Amino acid sequence: MKKSVRAGMLALALVALLSVGAAFTVQAAPAEEAPAVQLAAECAVLKQGSTGADVKTVQQKLKRWGYYSGNVDGIYGGRTKKAVEWFQRKNGLTVDGIVGTQTFKALGMSGGSSGSGSSSSGYTNADTYLLARCIYAEARGESYTGQVAVGAVVLNRVESPDFPNTISGVIYQRHAFTAVSDGQINLTPDQTAINAAKDAMNGWDPTYGCLYYYNPVTATSAWIFSRETVVTIGKHVFAI
Repeated sequence: MKKSVRAGMLALALVALLSVGAAFTVQAAPAEEAPAVQLAAECAVLKQGSTGADVKTVQQKLKRWGYYSGNVDGIYGGRTKKAVEWFQRKNGLTVDGIVGTQTFKALGMSGGSSGSGSSSSGYTNADTYLLARCIYAEARGESYTGQVAVGAVVLNRVESPDFPNTISGVIYQRHAFTAVSDGQINLTPDQTAINAAKDAMNGWDPTYGCLYYYNPVTATSAWIFSRETVVTIGKHVFAI
């Protein structure tokens, strides 16, 4: 009888101990969430010491555009930081070597979410190729940034209520682009122009929302000179 009582008491003690442990686990859970929240906040910014797919995408873009010559390894080291600083300097951004909101936008990335950006999902392959043809015809002698800028103007017009709401509508709007008037729109674009079209579609806008661009040396319209200049890239002035 004594053994039964002793066994019962031990069982009750074990149940009580397990209950305390469970209560402790429930109470401790919120404290474990803090590092996860902090990590999520840090993922919105890439800086020296960061690693991962977003860093790799930054390196790939900067290498393609000639800012970076190191390994595409997803490790944000000193060479990556210097490349980011160079890119920031060339694009009128704060030169701090940190990929924050504005630098993500200038790179055509979605802000640290999977890195490659997906804003081009609404466009077809035909749209991409037509935009590349326009870029090649209008700006093949310009820098890569200058080519992306021309593509961005086309896309800004698509979004504007003052222009047609399709890429083909914008490009073939009467007297909109010299390349259409003189037939250069029918030239076959090179890979650089195709890449520029994709980057513009992914959100990189070196013009900061411009709807017009022109070469001040060859422009003949007095009206275009009345537009507010935002930025000059190569031989083209971009305006709103």
